Amino acid sequence: MFTSSRTTKSPTPPASSWTVGDHTVRRIDEVVLPAQTGPWLLPGATTDLVTRTPWLSPEFADEQGVLRLTSHSFAVEVDGMRVLVDTGIGNGKRRANPAWHNLNSDYEARLRAAGFAPESVDIVVLTHLHADHVGWNTRAEGDAWVPTFPNARYLTSRTEWDYWAGVDMEEARRQMFRDSVHPVREAGLLDLIDVADEGTDVAPGIRLLPTPGHTPGQVAVELSSRGETALVTGDSIHHPVQMAHPELCSCVDIAPDLAARTRNQVLGSLAGTSTLLLGSHFPPPTAGHVRRENDGYRLVPAPSGGTPIDH
Repeated sequence: MFTSSRTTKSPTPPASSWTVGDHTVRRIDEVVLPAQTGPWLLPGATTDLVTRTPWLSPEFADEQGVLRLTSHSFAVEVDGMRVLVDTGIGNGKRRANPAWHNLNSDYEARLRAAGFAPESVDIVVLTHLHADHVGWNTRAEGDAWVPTFPNARYLTSRTEWDYWAGVDMEEARRQMFRDSVHPVREAGLLDLIDVADEGTDVAPGIRLLPTPGHTPGQVAVELSSRGETALVTGDSIHHPVQMAHPELCSCVDIAPDLAARTRNQVLGSLAGTSTLLLGSHFPPPTAGHVRRENDGYRLVPAPSGGTPIDH
């Protein structure tokens, strides 16, 4: 059973950031996930396997082989538009996972400190419709849940929406849709995007790329400017251990074999390139460049505001 993280207030440090051409991508932190998350989420990533992948320590795993994972969003200003990729777990939500239940984080304060006041956000991209990626879609107003970003268009793939609209969901997932997805749709703010195999542009320098497997309609988000690119992974890669071992799948992947093929395709396309990979659950340093190593890949970290570190 996970330890609850209900209260996570702390001083608001500057957001970590990376430059992609003319764009600055900021990581908006929500919460560090408890140590039990790794064994639950990636049961194949045993401590023995992790400790035999030395580059994961100390940033991405501790010396005992326990994985580090976080919940955060990425925020970027593109041609004057403020864009947010995923919205985390959210505050005050009733969740089956104790670590997510009734969270009380300072995420909104961090968002404002980074210059992304909720009312100023123009686009919210939802890589997929899981509870830890849609939570801040809404906030409590009395007994109701209302859109946190009232002036934004919320984008998700039509394939993703159609899948969940047609499946018999368990009560915990229905609750998540009731408090974090349906209020956005009912407010007329949800746009369903037909994502082509080669990707679909949704704004200048922002392209959605299909990355199915974890969910049927999951997308990664490609950012580009002046010949430089970055890719926000969504949950096509939960943790860097899956770069060293792309066959490792999450316990919540809907189609594990497809998820593994997608992960291999994504990593193969990035290996040896200058594209910056931004992991949606990677702890600091969070970002880096993909390099081939042995039968898999590794991440060469790019610290906030800096250049890759070879270690």
